[in-house]
Amino acid sequence: MIAITKKIKRSFTSAHVFMLSVLLVNGGNYVYNLLLGRFLGPEKFADAAVLVTFLLVFSFIAMTFQLVTAKFAVVFEDSIFRAFIAKMYKNCITAGLVFGCFIVGFASELQTFFNTSSSTMFVVFGLGIPLYFIMSVNRGIFQGKQQLVSLSVTYQAEMLSRLVLTLAFLYFLQTDSSLLISFGILASFCFGLFPLHVKNSTLKNTFSLSKTQAKLVRNFFIITAFYELTQIIINNSDILLVKHYFSSYDAGLYASLALIGRVVYFMAWMFVMLLLPTVVKLKKEGKATAPILLKYVSYIAGIAAVIIVGCVLFPTQIIHILFGENYLEITPLLWKYALATGIFALSNIFAYYYLSLDKYIPVVLSGIFGMLQVVLIVFFHENLAQVVNVQIFSMVFLLLVQLSFFLRNR
Repeated sequence: MIAITKKIKRSFTSAHVFMLSVLLVNGGNYVYNLLLGRFLGPEKFADAAVLVTFLLVFSFIAMTFQLVTAKFAVVFEDSIFRAFIAKMYKNCITAGLVFGCFIVGFASELQTFFNTSSSTMFVVFGLGIPLYFIMSVNRGIFQGKQQLVSLSVTYQAEMLSRLVLTLAFLYFLQTDSSLLISFGILASFCFGLFPLHVKNSTLKNTFSLSKTQAKLVRNFFIITAFYELTQIIINNSDILLVKHYFSSYDAGLYASLALIGRVVYFMAWMFVMLLLPTVVKLKKEGKATAPILLKYVSYIAGIAAVIIVGCVLFPTQIIHILFGENYLEITPLLWKYALATGIFALSNIFAYYYLSLDKYIPVVLSGIFGMLQVVLIVFFHENLAQVVNVQIFSMVFLLLVQLSFFLRNR
């Protein structure tokens, strides 16, 4: 019995803990969105979807800080690492204040553009952005140093606090739902800061990076920021544009469709988090990196196939169980949206792989096709079906060019 227990402990690594944690976090976030959809109904859920989409937008911006921190936490050591972390914290606080002031200052304009019931929800959200960016640098340290248990705890703390507090606010407080949701998001940023990496972390550091090291960090930061911008465009432009062009009712229906269809992307995100530090480490050791890419591609393709087939065979049951009868109108579009998201998830893993290897052509390609998607939705939005179809068109071509680049480099 003791021998079996030891064997289980050896086989159950921190990576397994992290993967299980990601599944729980994504599951919790899904429960959060599903309960909001059921509790609020399509029209009020459209406002909530704007806040959740803003959260996703800034999660991609914050991911720039996290990925840069994760990569150079592997590359830099000792005093160089401490100087790098001090610089990253200063930069993320500055960026957080700039973005936060922008959101607070233009809250009224954002309310008008997105047809929301409140501008105060944007003010509350903007106040939390600096905390979110600090949280992301903290996570980048854990990710780069492969401290996956601590990384898992930060994600769990953010997810659980947002879920519990938001539902408690909505249940006990009788006020504007979008405002309560924004307070729940703000509170979750505070909880997500723990555990905070304090060892060798300080804003004051007498040691500085050399010009070569600073240039290396700057270049990677710029290209990562550009790629995360393409992620924002591809992942969130459709929801925001639908909220702008369509009625609140239709926007709420589309938000529920996006939430269900994107499950494959959030499953793929788990492998992306493990991919970057692993590829950087293998490259540093002079080992082959393509096998780890192909392994993760096969995982994501299998997950996507299962989800798409499920959406083809049981669309009505899925929507009825998750959101209820009020959302059944979007049943015919469910498998199509899942297909678009699955294709994007596959192309995304190639882009992150080459980003880890400091090869940036796939990143540029993602940017081009992200803008193509926006342009197509702007010109073709007669109905929700047309919005989904243009996304399938864009993502198929993106995957084809990413595969062509990979095969050519092989």
